Amino acid sequence: MSYDILAFDADSVTDTDFPAWWREQSSWSESHSYDDVAVTTPALREFYRELIAAFPPMNGPGSPTDDEFDEDPELETRVTDYTIGTAVVYAAFAWSHDAEARSLFTSLAAKHGVAVALVSDGDEILRP
Repeated sequence: MSYDILAFDADSVTDTDFPAWWREQSSWSESHSYDDVAVTTPALREFYRELIAAFPPMNGPGSPTDDEFDEDPELETRVTDYTIGTAVVYAAFAWSHDAEARSLFTSLAAKHGVAVALVSDGDEILRP
């Protein structure tokens, strides 16, 4: 299990339409790699770049090297599984970091003007 949270382009969907939109988004049927930040919006790219400074990606570009894991034993608990779409950045954090992840995620989302769905907290939506 993981603590899951989603940042998305606030103009992509209304709160009312969010459940159906999220079902479509989470089918991961877009024709691109889901670990490439270049496919998403400029605001989500900047949001992601700041987020991975604290919670690096588990896979793909920017993921820690074996040497980095050896140098920082705590790093393994901070790596996060990200899925990046054209209008979303989905993150699955370790439960041991849920409060810290939620705080950073929501503050960066506000800073960059993107919306958040607290997936593990009942899909509560926070908008900029």
